[in-house]
Amino acid sequence: MAHDFNLRAPAGANKKKRILGRGQGSGRGTTSGKGNKGQQARSGGKTYIGFEGGQMPLYRRLAQRGFSNHPFIKEWEVVNLAGIEARYESGETVDAVSLIKKGLVKKTCPIKILAVGDLTKKLNFNVAAVSASAKEKIEKAGGTLSLNPPRDKARPKNPKKRTIVRGKKNG
Repeated sequence: MAHDFNLRAPAGANKKKRILGRGQGSGRGTTSGKGNKGQQARSGGKTYIGFEGGQMPLYRRLAQRGFSNHPFIKEWEVVNLAGIEARYESGETVDAVSLIKKGLVKKTCPIKILAVGDLTKKLNFNVAAVSASAKEKIEKAGGTLSLNPPRDKARPKNPKKRTIVRGKKNG
């Protein structure tokens, strides 16, 4: 008879712990399933990824050329006017928060508006960037535009910090 309080784990959820090194009769005695001798049989006997037995590994034999521009990448979320036209009512404000709520943007990256589609509603835009043709369409529909450009990550960390130029102190 099954009751609500008679709870059991599903079959196969609980496995028995593998017990090693308890005599030959246990099935995993003597070498404890590690084979005979060698580095892999020792405690801590693991190697790192790319290890070639002491030979200079491939990733160190190959020359390192060039550099990656990835740390300096600027990611933008792009939104077309057609999507804005479909989801906004006249007089609303188009900004990062409202775009996320309406499902046009997923990430909180700087947002750029592009001119794909037409705009007939008077909307207030508060975004990081707008293409020139999108700006024309927004102004033609009677909308307003205020830009909030993203802060540059490469700017100096402490602008008040003193710098020495040609032996003179500045700041």
